[in-house]
Amino acid sequence: MTDYDYDLGILGGGAAGLTVAAGAAQFGAKTLLIEREEKLGGDCLHYGCVPSKTLIRTASVWAQARRSREFGLPEVELPPVDLKAVMDRVRAVIARIQEHDSPERFCNLGAETRFGPARFLDDHTVEVDGSRVSAKSWVIATGSRPAAPPVEGIEAVPYWTNETLFAQTRLPDRLLVLGGGAIGLEMAQAFQRLGSKVILVEFLDQILPPEDADVAEILKERLQSEGMEILTGTRAVQAEGNAESVRLSVEPAAGGGERRVLEGDVLLVATGRKPNVEGLGLEAAGVEFSAKGIPTDARMRTNLHHIYACGDVTGKFQFTHMAGYAGGVALTNAILHLPRKADFSKVPWCTYTDPEVASVGFNEKRARQEKIEYRVLEEKFADNDRALAENEAGGKIKVLVDGKGKVIGCQIVGAHAGELIHEWIAVISGGVKLSTIAGAIHVYPTLAEISKRAAGSYFSDKLFSDRTKSVLKFLFHLKGRACTPTEPSAEAKHG
Repeated sequence: MTDYDYDLGILGGGAAGLTVAAGAAQFGAKTLLIEREEKLGGDCLHYGCVPSKTLIRTASVWAQARRSREFGLPEVELPPVDLKAVMDRVRAVIARIQEHDSPERFCNLGAETRFGPARFLDDHTVEVDGSRVSAKSWVIATGSRPAAPPVEGIEAVPYWTNETLFAQTRLPDRLLVLGGGAIGLEMAQAFQRLGSKVILVEFLDQILPPEDADVAEILKERLQSEGMEILTGTRAVQAEGNAESVRLSVEPAAGGGERRVLEGDVLLVATGRKPNVEGLGLEAAGVEFSAKGIPTDARMRTNLHHIYACGDVTGKFQFTHMAGYAGGVALTNAILHLPRKADFSKVPWCTYTDPEVASVGFNEKRARQEKIEYRVLEEKFADNDRALAENEAGGKIKVLVDGKGKVIGCQIVGAHAGELIHEWIAVISGGVKLSTIAGAIHVYPTLAEISKRAAGSYFSDKLFSDRTKSVLKFLFHLKGRACTPTEPSAEAKHG
C-alpha cells in the first residue's frame, strides 16, 4: 500500500476549499490546504460577496437619505462621497472576517496551510513552493476570474473588474458598465447611488437573463428611476481610452441600427467569469478539463475518482453557497467514502440590488424549457401592510406549482427578497405542502405574510366558489350577501 504524505490535499482556499479542509481535518484526516494567493478566503472574501455587499449597504444608506421626504422628513443636502472612506470600511469588514479564514484557525482544526502556486506532477503528487507533496486524494477548488468580452481594443483600456474595483479611491463622475448580470447590476446601482452617472450595456434583450422578463423589468424600472441608463439588446464593438477617460462604441445586438459612442471616466467589465484551470498541471495528472472548467459527476469526482473538483472551477453555479455545498459533497465522498450525490435541481440564489431578486427551483422560463406544466401564484408587495409602512411597495412574489399543487419554484423581486426566499427553499427542499404554508400563522405585520397570501391564493378559488356557497347555504341556511356594491370596488378596479 502506497504511503502518501497526506490523506487529502486541496488546491484553493476559497469557499469550497475551506469547507473541505475544515471538515476533513475535524474528521481526523491529515489535510493539506494550498492557496496561491497570500491570504485565505478566495474571491468571495476579497473581491466578491463580502466587499460587494458591504459597498451595497453603504450605498443603500445614502439612497435612503435621499428619500427622506418620502417618509415625511425634511429633505437633506448630501455632500459628495469620499470613495476612499467607503473602501476603507470595505477593507475593515474584510479584515474582520479574515480572522475566521486564517492559517492559525485551520491549524487548530488540524489542517496545514501552504501558500504559493501549485501544479500536479502526477495524479497523487503536486509541487508547491519548490517542494513535492503527495496525497491519497485531491480536491481542486481553484475558483474563477473575470472574463474579458470580445470587444476590439478592450485589452488596451485599463478597465475595472470586481478584482480591482474595491481598491479604488476616486468616485468616477461617469461610469460605463458592461454586463447586465448580477455583478454588473449590483455594482452599477451602488455607484449610481454614491453619485456616479452610470450607463449599463447588456447584450441580451433583458437584464438578469436567467430570470423571467417580468421580474427583470421591475428591477429595470427601479434602476432607471434612480437615474441609471440601461441599454439592453446592445453589443459593445470597440473600446478605447486611458486612465482618465474611456469611449465605448455600441450598436444594436440584432444589427441594422446606428452605432453610438458612450463616454465615461471608467469602464467596469462584468461579462462573466472563466474557471482557473491553467497552470495546474492537470495534463500531468490526467484530469480532463476545458476552457469551460473541470467536468465532474454527481459525487464531484473528476474522470479520476480520487481527484475531486468543486466550486467555480467546475463552471457550474458560480455562487459561494454552491461552492460550499459541492465541497461538502466532495468531503463526504473523499473522507467518509459515502456515495453522496449533489442535487442541483433546487439551487437558490439572490441578486442584491434594490429591490433584491431571489429565486429557487423553476421559474416560468426554465419550466417552459423543460416543458413542465405549471400554474403561477402571484402576490404584490403593494398589498402587504409592512411593505406599505416601509415605503417598499414595489415588487412581487411568484410561486410555481405543478398540476398536483406541488411547489416547483419561487421568485421574489422586492425588499429583503433574499431573506424571504428561505421559506420557499425549505418548502421545496422538504416537500412541504402549500396548505401548510397557507395555514401557518405568520407574524403581522411582516413582509413574510406575502408568502402566506401566495400559498393561500391556491385554495381561495375553490374555498370561496359559488358551489361552496351553495352547499353551505343548503346545509346551514345561510342568507347570502348583506349588501351589494353600486360601483366596482377598489380591489376590482386594480385587479
